[in-house]
Amino acid sequence: MKFNLKNTIKAFFFLAAVLAQVKCSSSSDPVENPPVDPPVVNPPVVVTNDVDFWLTKGNQSVLLAKQSGTLGFGTTTNAYANIEVNATQKYQTIDGFGYTLTGGSVDVINQLNPTKRTALLQELFGNGDNSIGVSYIRISIGASDLNATPFTYNDLAAGETDLNLDKFSLEKDKNLIAMLKEILAINPKILILATPWSAPIWMKDVASFKGGKLKTEYYDVYAKYFVKYIQKMKAEGITIDAVTPQNEPLHDGNNPSMYMSATDQANFIKSSLGPAFKNANLSVKIIAYDHNCDNPNYPKAILADADAFSFVDGSAFHLYAGDISALTNVFNSYPTKNVYFTEQWTSSDGKFEGDLKWHLRNVIIGSMRNYSKNALEWNVANNANFGPHTDGGCNMCKGAITITSGDSFERNVAYYIIAHASKFVPMGSIRIESNSGGSLQNVAFITPSGSKVLIVENDGSATETFNIKFNGKWVTTSLEAGSVGTYTWK
Repeated sequence: MKFNLKNTIKAFFFLAAVLAQVKCSSSSDPVENPPVDPPVVNPPVVVTNDVDFWLTKGNQSVLLAKQSGTLGFGTTTNAYANIEVNATQKYQTIDGFGYTLTGGSVDVINQLNPTKRTALLQELFGNGDNSIGVSYIRISIGASDLNATPFTYNDLAAGETDLNLDKFSLEKDKNLIAMLKEILAINPKILILATPWSAPIWMKDVASFKGGKLKTEYYDVYAKYFVKYIQKMKAEGITIDAVTPQNEPLHDGNNPSMYMSATDQANFIKSSLGPAFKNANLSVKIIAYDHNCDNPNYPKAILADADAFSFVDGSAFHLYAGDISALTNVFNSYPTKNVYFTEQWTSSDGKFEGDLKWHLRNVIIGSMRNYSKNALEWNVANNANFGPHTDGGCNMCKGAITITSGDSFERNVAYYIIAHASKFVPMGSIRIESNSGGSLQNVAFITPSGSKVLIVENDGSATETFNIKFNGKWVTTSLEAGSVGTYTWK
């Protein structure tokens, strides 16, 4: 066979052209399994925690514990009830929350070993993470019924008088004074209200610490007694912010106690106590009444007296009778005068859940929604036998703290009642608007730093899920029956 180079070259180029065509055709034809772009993955939605939530349950399984769940404000619609907080609507400025530091409280706290004692005072009156920030305390001028024995600062032998009060002495309260100094070192801004349970016996119309009335001829001397007390406490470094003329003036069966009618109290204030404070250049507030909500006409009668009115800062209440709305009754009648809530005790036979609900609803939420500037439970501390107390004094009053031994103590329901407010609502906070109804009793505040605080108590018999709504957004949360939550946010 003859080899033809020319034909071979032609064949070569023909074959190359065919192969090029095949390649071009193949690259434009669809393939059976084309490559797929990876799906676009959106970044996860991050819900920030906007609201801190502190919880106490009525069954005591949770006690003032910060919850770990995330509560972020949003606008996702739901059908739950709203508690709407409005920071533009403001009411009264808050002086504080706390207890009465009785002489008996001092006695039992001093039975703790030094380390435990210091730790307890810091826990009660400090402002750290492990403290509850008590900002207001009440003390007795002389003994209350939760001292071991009754006394005043001017006790004399029968038949003696001391018109110049030369024998006046704070010596019997030296332990109380020492503890007050320690408390002031922890919180120098704490407010102190002082209240007598009885005038010295020689000023009364009965020769007894229990009952009787202040004789009118001793009005000026007794006013001087108040002035001397305030001045001597000041000399000890203790500033008294306010006084009431008499603890529970309509209850003369306690030991000690003294009866003082509304007319008598008005006369004492306008003729003696008020002028004595003015002459001594004292700025100490005079707060009238200091008794139950069932008799709002008592403080109103004092405020209706034009001469007494000028000396009186406001009225103080307890709630062993009546309704907490009595505070609004008096406030509405005399809106330039303040109202205060100064005492409520928890009983030795009370149940934690029932006391938590009742006191949160009335003492904390109720008093605040009725214009009170403070809210005080009764006794700070006592022993396991609910002592000490005077002969005839309260033998069922349970302190916020029970001292069980030299190195241990228990926190009782009154501790948590106050702590749910005192830890989060400092002095100078202002109550703001929040709607309240149904089972979810509540009250709201704005603090001096601008934080918002909402205290909610579920007064019903079932768990409630609800929204906390603020500035057009809301968080959804829930509370079991008988529980209380404190919610805070910026």
